Amino acid sequence: MRSPHRTPRPAPAPTGSVGPLVRDSSLVWVASGVIGVSFGAISVAGGLPVWVPVVMSLTVYAGSAQFSAVGVLLAGGGPLAAAATGLLLNTRTAAFSLAVAGLLGPGRAARLLGAHLVTDETVAFALAQPDPARRRTAFWVFGLGLFAVWNAGVVTGALAGTALGDPAAYGLDAAFPAVLAALVLPALRKDVRLRRPAALGTLLALAATPFAPAGVPVLLALAGLLLYGRTEAAR
Repeated sequence: MRSPHRTPRPAPAPTGSVGPLVRDSSLVWVASGVIGVSFGAISVAGGLPVWVPVVMSLTVYAGSAQFSAVGVLLAGGGPLAAAATGLLLNTRTAAFSLAVAGLLGPGRAARLLGAHLVTDETVAFALAQPDPARRRTAFWVFGLGLFAVWNAGVVTGALAGTALGDPAAYGLDAAFPAVLAALVLPALRKDVRLRRPAALGTLLALAATPFAPAGVPVLLALAGLLLYGRTEAAR
């Protein structure tokens, strides 16, 4: 027989509640900070002035593009070649921007700042939320936090310089792919139509990884969207 005095259930978090978003974002922020330290240390250890990785992180703010651009500079390439490499790798954010254009809010200032915060992780985290209001809040909370932690990590690594040793020895390059996969998996479970395009993109990226420059396999993975487009057209 049921008691008339039932134990009250905790109310669900409000749609705009920031606390759970901060909690869920913290792991990615930590990974970003660690990678930022690695980027700053690698740049300075390779011979670049401290201000180069710091200014690049504030103005460019694109992890893989920054690593590739610095690699070009340290290999003896000029600034134009480094900039072209970064732009090539960052073309994928054009597709991401279309996906979150409606989340940035009205006003030119909000759109300019929001466009600067668009990253793989920010877009994946925002789109994983259940409703538009929650997605907008998630985009700004996650994006601003990620920007702050990334740049703090870069400054720390750049100032530490060679004192950290070889950051590549810690396997830090695996942190971001692992976190991104964790963010994408819930979307793949919810929408079966995404699985085939994601599988195609993954295969293309893995096939290109042994011989393509860093970041290019990610661009090739966008070809999986063609399969998704054909599926939607058929529907």
